[in-house]
Amino acid sequence: MLNKRIVKIALPVAIGALALSACGSDDGGSGGSGGGGGGGSAFTIAYQGPLSGPNAQLGINMENGVKLAIKEANESGDYDVTFEYASGDDRGEPGQATSAAQRIIDNEDVVAVVGPAFSGAANVAAPVYGEAGITALSPSATAPDLTEQGFPTFLRGVPNDGEQGAAIASFFAEQGVESAVVIDDLGDYAVGLGNVVEEALGEAGIEVQRESLPADTVDHSSIARTVIQSGADGVAYTGYYAQAAPLAVKLSEQGYEGIGLGGDGVRDPEFVNLASGAAEGWFLSCPCRDLNEDEVGQKFSEAYEAEYSTAPGTYSPEAYDATMMIINAVNELGDSADRQSVYEAVAQGEHDGVAKTLTFDETGEYAGSGVYIYEVADGEITSLGNIEELVG
Repeated sequence: MLNKRIVKIALPVAIGALALSACGSDDGGSGGSGGGGGGGSAFTIAYQGPLSGPNAQLGINMENGVKLAIKEANESGDYDVTFEYASGDDRGEPGQATSAAQRIIDNEDVVAVVGPAFSGAANVAAPVYGEAGITALSPSATAPDLTEQGFPTFLRGVPNDGEQGAAIASFFAEQGVESAVVIDDLGDYAVGLGNVVEEALGEAGIEVQRESLPADTVDHSSIARTVIQSGADGVAYTGYYAQAAPLAVKLSEQGYEGIGLGGDGVRDPEFVNLASGAAEGWFLSCPCRDLNEDEVGQKFSEAYEAEYSTAPGTYSPEAYDATMMIINAVNELGDSADRQSVYEAVAQGEHDGVAKTLTFDETGEYAGSGVYIYEVADGEITSLGNIEELVG
């Protein structure tokens, strides 16, 4: 294993400086840095994720984090180089992932990518980035097997679903759930997380029934009836919010009274908006902490809200951290930075970020841990805390 190199930034100072600056949103297209200042060579950092389609809000959350980091770096005056932004919209779909990645690769100014955001797209695009020698640092793709296939430049910036699935099972057991229905959407992420949840529930002595709800399903009445007829007192949905919301609505309409829980793909305000009152009381799991826990998180939230007129969404801070880690690596390398040297610096580095400390093992797996449980209460997603604290 290569020796670790420390790549860090004084986050509270940088975030505070951004909060005091004039805030104007970048147009979201490729090439714009969103800020001035700085000097030296210009390097482009790209983001790949869903910027359109049914789950676009999750992707936009992350894009905003990337753009905020780039703007902050350019306006800080702390860097000897400048940074620009490029995007690759893959709609979160494996079928769009290769073309999105290739567009990014063809931009010779791109030195690293934040993403792909979704596991299915990452599974397709990671080998393409690997062949091109470009870092693909995902702030959100949690399918366990992504780091088991030997993708040469893929790095994961969050705990994988092995940890999240075990946390869901532990939470159900703590809540006294005796039987549960686990529902996936047939996609890579949902099936992978569902498999882990199903196995962990069984190991906890909880009876499990496995179902699938295709991502293009329009009528959710049938799956709701299946859940109720099963007699289960727990439902774990492992897909994304666009399908979780109508599922919650139909379960509520048909009188389901058990526990509902969604994974990190559901933990977004759009779930609450789409499901309305039916989301109330649902639990959500995520390898992402509450930003209100400390001053660094609070300052990030303030800067994000000043820039985008909304609170940070799921994986906004993780995308910000990934971008900042890349920015620091490029700055340290200077004008000689290229795709290969940036990958080596990031893969070997350590970065103290807003959301967590980023560091990776020899497979590109995130080397830390931590899964949190949230609850929808009074129309807001509220943190209950780290799973280890909740289950003792």
